[in-house]
Amino acid sequence: MAKSKVLIVGGTGYMGRRLVRASLDQGHPTYILQRPEIGLDIDKLQMLLSFKRSGAHLIEGSFSDPRTLVDAARQVDVVISAMSGVHFRSHNLLLQLKLVEAIKEAGNVKRFLPSEFGTDPSRMGHALEPGRVSFDEKMEVRKAIEEAKIPFTYISANCYAGYFVGSLCQLSTLTPPKETVCLYGDGNVKAIFLDEDDIATYTIKTIDDPRTLNKTVYLRPPENIVSQRQLVELWEKVSGRTLEKRSISAEDFLASMKGLGYAAQVGMGHFYHIFYEGCLTNFEISEDGEEASQLYPEVQYTRMDEYLKIYA
Repeated sequence: MAKSKVLIVGGTGYMGRRLVRASLDQGHPTYILQRPEIGLDIDKLQMLLSFKRSGAHLIEGSFSDPRTLVDAARQVDVVISAMSGVHFRSHNLLLQLKLVEAIKEAGNVKRFLPSEFGTDPSRMGHALEPGRVSFDEKMEVRKAIEEAKIPFTYISANCYAGYFVGSLCQLSTLTPPKETVCLYGDGNVKAIFLDEDDIATYTIKTIDDPRTLNKTVYLRPPENIVSQRQLVELWEKVSGRTLEKRSISAEDFLASMKGLGYAAQVGMGHFYHIFYEGCLTNFEISEDGEEASQLYPEVQYTRMDEYLKIYA
């Protein structure tokens, strides 16, 4: 069976570039939307050209010209969106509504994967303001996909290791603290952490898999389901250092959000749901979902003790 042709939108971004590499590695004819909006961003252009040298195809297209999006969609079987949804970088989730319209008009796309790759938004109707905007917008995109009867797969990839693991889940750094670590509550609420390259590998594996059609795929590799406290203990073992642990209560954590900027409040709201509420692990996967490590046991995913060694 021929591998599906894949178009990746946002192919130079944090997840997008990993999806491009995973698609190429798994043998898919891989296309990247080259948007004129990159202007003089030489780093993005050179990344696109490096992907082209690796065998990817570049398709020019712009969200300001819907016809180009339709033309791009007609050249492929699968569209994956990796549009940014984090407020401290760029937040473009609702641009995907134009992509949905283009895919609907093209009429040939057999699978669309919108930009999610985090917490399952369908479970976050209770989320705190202002952080709930991310989940609400993802649900708006889902509604458009399903109303257009576009075949889909949603990816719930939980916590990116790059943002959460190196910092031991601290808010204001990306590297391990040297003396003191802040624990959220008692630090025992379980979360799920994944190397971003593994997220991309699992994602690409879903696109030709009939088991994942019109389902949410949860990335829950069992050895990476750990609490913040366990993550700290892994770091202490890897680094040979012992950190002082300070706990912050849920009430104090929420109170500390007041007066902060919008992006900071969004991020802290997400941290609250993950580390106090346990929103990533406090439910069983329903019949509308699948679990990636069970579907694809051949993937040798990165364990977090191995991941942490680069920081030691």
